[in-house]
Amino acid sequence: MDDQSDPANMEQLLDLIEAGAEGRAYVSIGEMMDSVGRRTFGPVVLFVGIILVTPLSGFPGMPTIMGLLMLITLGQILLGRKHIWLPGWVVRREIPVIRLQQGLKWLRRPARMIDSLIRPRLILFVRGPGLYMIALGCMVIAGVMPATEIVPFSSSIAGVAFMAFGLAMISKDGLLALFAWVISLTAPIMLGSNLAG
Repeated sequence: MDDQSDPANMEQLLDLIEAGAEGRAYVSIGEMMDSVGRRTFGPVVLFVGIILVTPLSGFPGMPTIMGLLMLITLGQILLGRKHIWLPGWVVRREIPVIRLQQGLKWLRRPARMIDSLIRPRLILFVRGPGLYMIALGCMVIAGVMPATEIVPFSSSIAGVAFMAFGLAMISKDGLLALFAWVISLTAPIMLGSNLAG
């Protein structure tokens, strides 16, 4: 499941997304996926998390699309597929590059800070059974993403969990994975409070 060409941290993934969109007015989800790679868990999960924590999550239907993207992609990876299939209407969905660049610029400073803190540790939580538990946990979160459409930007809570899981996998940081599990377990309570309010 490891690939040497995969990004090693958050800044590298931001670089890949930005490079894939350079010189364009619009970029599709499929093109961004091709830029970051579809063959392993980490980059896919981190990519979805980044989209959800930026203002791009406010686009109508974006949380639901990101949830479907996560379910379909991780499901196929778990089944061992080498070539990931995605529905045409998902991969063709386009995002204005200027909005994407604004979101990526907003993330640059926290990305540098986060990357300085992550490192390989407690690896058992991000390999073997731990890795598959993370994948299944991400799929459960993805399955409830449509509910976040009700409260604007509430999908960012899930986005933080996805980012933490994705970073944990690509950096082999089990402590970060544990932090992601804490977010995942408390997110339904936070979402419920938002909906009740």
